[in-house]
Amino acid sequence: MTSDEFDGAGWHKSTYSGSDNGCVERGQLRSGRQAVRDTKDRERGAAVFGPASWQAFVDALRDETLTG
Repeated sequence: MTSDEFDGAGWHKSTYSGSDNGCVERGQLRSGRQAVRDTKDRERGAAVFGPASWQAFVDALRDETLTG
């Protein structure tokens, strides 16, 4: 993964981000993968998901079955 792939991502802040600085952004990368990063610490990097992994992640969030 190169940093220029992140540059063209078109980042969007989550509508679920709270007022307590708990904000995340999602960006669709040119490769078709999705990236998620911390809005207040963008230099820290991002978690990157392929299409199937992204869908499983979104489904787990929606179904409240995400475990950590």
